[in-house]
Amino acid sequence: MTTPRNPAGPASWPTRILRGISAVLASFLAFLVLAIVLGAYFPAIPKAGVIGPVLGGQYPFHIALIALVAAVLAALAWRGGLVRWGRTVTVLTTLCAVGALAIGGIQFRAAQNAGTDISFGEAFSELGYPAAKPDATKTYASPEGKPLQVDAYLPANTPGQKAPAVVLAHAGGFHTFDKSDLRGTGRWLADHGVAVFAVDYRLAAPDRPTWDKAPQDLVSALSWVQKNADAYGIDSSRISLGGMSAGGTLAMNTAYRLHNGTIKAADGATPQAPASVIGFYPGTDVTQMWKDDVAGTREAAEMYTGGTPKQYPDRYREVSPTSDIHAGLPRTLLVVGDRDRSARPETVTAFGDALKKKGVLTEVKELPFAEHAFDDAYGSLTSQTSRQILLHFLTEDKH
Repeated sequence: MTTPRNPAGPASWPTRILRGISAVLASFLAFLVLAIVLGAYFPAIPKAGVIGPVLGGQYPFHIALIALVAAVLAALAWRGGLVRWGRTVTVLTTLCAVGALAIGGIQFRAAQNAGTDISFGEAFSELGYPAAKPDATKTYASPEGKPLQVDAYLPANTPGQKAPAVVLAHAGGFHTFDKSDLRGTGRWLADHGVAVFAVDYRLAAPDRPTWDKAPQDLVSALSWVQKNADAYGIDSSRISLGGMSAGGTLAMNTAYRLHNGTIKAADGATPQAPASVIGFYPGTDVTQMWKDDVAGTREAAEMYTGGTPKQYPDRYREVSPTSDIHAGLPRTLLVVGDRDRSARPETVTAFGDALKKKGVLTEVKELPFAEHAFDDAYGSLTSQTSRQILLHFLTEDKH
């Protein structure tokens, strides 16, 4: 019996080396993109469900490209003689590319529905915070002798018109990060006609709770902006208060307490309650943050309040926006990702429903395939969409 011969002859050493390199790279990339895509679609998968929504949700087109590169490498190994393995990995990575592109397509549709003018150039190039700079940095208060500063991002002057404004508090679990994290959002909003004042506030530490200090800092920041409204060309009746993550919790808590008269300025006159309130992926109940204990929420809650809910139930109640739901509160915008593990979408939606039941004008926007801090990747589709949602809310004539 005659054995069929390979007409191409045995593979040369360079060919075998290239085939081996292709196989190794394809295997690594296939494992990576499979974990990301599966995690994005099924967040309950251990570990993959953590990285998937973050990477797959913020960089779906990048993941699709990586998957296609892996498919090409696997196809080369397949053609080089690793038939069964190469065929399997080629099919698998191709499916991953399709899955990642589907995420991008769903997010693109959500962006269109929000009226977003998507820039695919930004989606590929702006992977983190842009190098934007404020127009001015000022000290708005000096509690305990420590200056607290605000970065002002200002729109171009329009004769005869005053701009709406928003005071924004940064994320960081009440104990880390600073106002510079808001530079991308600040500059973009300013370029679209909204003045932004990104503020620092006193951060908590293991031996320094700030549950009674950080809200006072936002009161002072709001007061400073209101007092300087004319100097910055701002419409004093359209100054909003908002924030991201813990900053959103802090902003909503402060705004609602100002409206309800349960917080006063430590120095000087108490400012007017803001015209509207914004919470991006906020914690709505600090006690629930402690109970959930996801991605450091328990540590953040304890550091902020100085202990546990059992030790300080009054503190937890005082700093939770859920404690201040009443009729007549300022118009509120809540934005959350549908894959958020920290500020769970069902919790944020329930909070929004509670506000609506009291007659508060409330908008709840849930972004697809978006995890906590989805706007960290400035150019991502979810980040671009969220900026448009925020702009529309701030410029609507409903004040």
